[in-house]
Amino acid sequence: MRAVRLEGWQSEPVLRDVPRPEPGPGEVLVKVDAAGLCHSDVHMIEAPPGLFGVDVPFTLGHETAGTVAELGPGATGVTEGQPVLVYSRWGCGACWQCVQGRENVCERSIRELGGYGGGIGRDGGLADYVLVPSARYLVAIDGLDPVAAAPLSDAALTPYHALQRSPQQLRPNGVAVVIGIGGIGHMAVQLLRALSEVRVVAVDMRDEALALARDAGAHAMVPAAGLTARALREEVGRLGATIVLDCVASDATLRLAAGVVRPGGDIVYVGRGGGSLGVRPGEVPTECSVYVPTWGTIAELAEVVALARAGAIGSEVQRLSLDETLDGYRALQRGEIVGRAVAVP
Repeated sequence: MRAVRLEGWQSEPVLRDVPRPEPGPGEVLVKVDAAGLCHSDVHMIEAPPGLFGVDVPFTLGHETAGTVAELGPGATGVTEGQPVLVYSRWGCGACWQCVQGRENVCERSIRELGGYGGGIGRDGGLADYVLVPSARYLVAIDGLDPVAAAPLSDAALTPYHALQRSPQQLRPNGVAVVIGIGGIGHMAVQLLRALSEVRVVAVDMRDEALALARDAGAHAMVPAAGLTARALREEVGRLGATIVLDCVASDATLRLAAGVVRPGGDIVYVGRGGGSLGVRPGEVPTECSVYVPTWGTIAELAEVVALARAGAIGSEVQRLSLDETLDGYRALQRGEIVGRAVAVP
């Protein structure tokens, strides 16, 4: 089968022919129908050795939708031919975090399992087939387009998980700022509208991204070029934002987030742009929380799928063939992808 492999750090991935995996005890083989390309992949491609704590080579792709192709001995809970979404944060299932349902922060995934999950240390979904270690990592998507569903597993799940941590900031008189309207940002805008009555202000450099934010339901769209926190507050309001989701997370955007959030508000470091934010009085408002979400839980992914089924959220996608994946990553690096690029094997 074909697979898009990361074979070395700070080098482009390559499309290889590799053996089709065979499911062992408890495992499930999924025929891939669609797999999203994420900025996290780009950060791995550009990363120096040791930064992610996993070894190469492995197959990229952590947003995967497909069809159950084969069950390993003892595997239950799904049936062959069933359309599914892959939850790609694979934990041990036994540590304290996992037994709380928080496999996204498994304490043993790196040390003992060799990677965070499919597409990050272990073979992911940018291939004709993906081997999933357990049926518990599969969420049924009957009735959904797999191409539109694939980004739900990260681009929607990550901001959904973040918003579950900040219910007090989603009060009816709240204001949310979303910085960076890409794959995650355009889902964040939709989720904010679906889950709350807050005013949503979208910020991006690109006119087409701001148009996407408008279509996603943002109340106001602010061009990022030359934007200062003072100017952004003119749109947000004198008190500032109750929550800022920084889907870029560069030094500049994090300074903007700190400058526009109100005392007692939340800054959510969603992007992986490598920026840093000093946390001290005068640099962030008093009583302000800063946190870095990672993925979400399996239960939350099921909730995200339910929102998609209800028509409350949907993915803006650009379809690629598997052969076009490398060009897709280059376009993603140049900021040319609006919404999510999704490869269809």
